[in-house]
Order: sequence, then structure tokens, then C-alpha cells
Amino acid sequence: MRVHRSGTTLAGAAVAALTLLIPLAASAGAAQDPGVRQAPPRGSASMGMGVLAHDGRGSAPGGASAQAVQTEGVDVSSHQGNVAWSTLWNSGVKWAYVKATEGTYYKNTSFNQQYTGSYNVGMIRGTYHFATPDTTTGAAQADYFVNNGGGWSPDGRTLPGVLDIEWNPYGATCYGKTQAGMVTWIRDFVNRYKARTGRDAVIYTATSWWTQCTGNSSAFATTNPLWIARYAASVGELPAGWQYYTMWQYTSSGPTVGDHNHFNGDLSRVQALANG
Repeated sequence: MRVHRSGTTLAGAAVAALTLLIPLAASAGAAQDPGVRQAPPRGSASMGMGVLAHDGRGSAPGGASAQAVQTEGVDVSSHQGNVAWSTLWNSGVKWAYVKATEGTYYKNTSFNQQYTGSYNVGMIRGTYHFATPDTTTGAAQADYFVNNGGGWSPDGRTLPGVLDIEWNPYGATCYGKTQAGMVTWIRDFVNRYKARTGRDAVIYTATSWWTQCTGNSSAFATTNPLWIARYAASVGELPAGWQYYTMWQYTSSGPTVGDHNHFNGDLSRVQALANG
């Protein structure tokens, strides 16, 4: 009888131990599951980071444009760190946009090298703001942008600021806003930016996102230049109201710096945008 009780006790202890270990193993497996998508850290977003995932890449990224004359440009963020601006200049890149801010909580840690470096090699450059409409108002983010590198000066070498409005890398695609609410948020941003700088902000977006999240609004087509994102041989359909694009981000896999862009015109047109 003593042996029987001892065996029962040992078996019970073993079962209890396994019961404790099973949820721990399951938890560890879930944490390591490569299929579970983790949101990136706040501040890490960059222009066009959602294009490949949502719109894909065409058969000929970076292919010939339908326009006769294009001027090559790049856009950069902290992901690129210290950029080889001389190499880009010598390859034919003549303009650049640098991420300045995101929301009201992040400033590009490589801003000085990128913004000053592009200017020093002769480029016409500007800055962009990655919008997070779920965190603060459009006006608040415009103020944060202008106060932290997003201003404009009439020196002939500074392009107007860009509102980068695209897929939310941190959560719901449309940042939890209705289509009407998104249009209102964008209007608040561009109105405050113009009040602060005297310039109409450029709007960077993709047609598919714009259609889904603004209802394909045409409210900004007569005032705000369009920077369209599409990685293919042509820009395809533009958002409602815009008859042409000003800039086109056509690839994320270019030389030296991944994000390459065409400006719709020769260098004199880039200078014209800088001059207002």
C-alpha cells in the first residue's frame, strides 16, 4: 500500500508539472511565430513604406516615363543615415526630400547631415512630414513640422513641405478615421502649413490609399501639388481632380538610395516649385 501511494503521488506531481509547462511552451511559440506581424516602433515610418505591401511592384519598376523630360530626385529618412550626396549628385540626382518629422513625437535623427548635405552638393531640397492622423490634429502636426525643419524660405533652393499621407504602419489603414474625417484632417494640416509658410504643401500619397481613406476626394487638386507613389513603368490612374503629377516615386530599389523619383519637368521646373 505504501508503494501504491508513493506512485500515485509521483504521477500526480508529474502531471502538475506538465500542466504548468504546456502554457509556457505555447506562449513561447506564439512569441516566435514568424506569421505574427509586429508593428514597427513609432518614429520609424518612411515615405512609401506601405507601397510594396499594398500596391505591389509593376513589371518594370523605374521604367521609362511617358513624359519627355524628367528630373531625378530621391527621398531619405533616418533609415539611410549619412547619405553619399556627392555620389547621388554625380549620378544625375538634382533634388531631394528629407524626412523631418512624424506625428508630434519624432524628429529625424539624421536630419542635419541629410538636409545640409544635399544642399551643399548643389541640390534643391525640401522636407516631409509623415502624418499620423490618429495621434493629434492636422494643425498640431503642421506646427510641429514647421517648428522642426519643415519651414520654407525664398532662397531658390528650398522646396515646399510635403504631407506624407499613406497607409498606417502602426495600426488601422485609415487611422480610425472616416473618409470625411480624413479629408478634414488633411485640410487642417495644409491650411495651417500655408498660414505658417505662405506655401501650399505638396501631398504625397498612393491612388489606392487615397481612394479608400478619403473617398477619392478632389478637394486638394487645385491647390496642392501631387507626389504620387507607384512602383511600375507608369503612374497609372491619379487621385480625383489631379490632371497631372508633380513628382512620382517610381521605385524603392534605386542605386545608392532606394527611393527614387521623377520630377515632371526639367530642372527649371524644380526651381520654379522652389520659388513658388
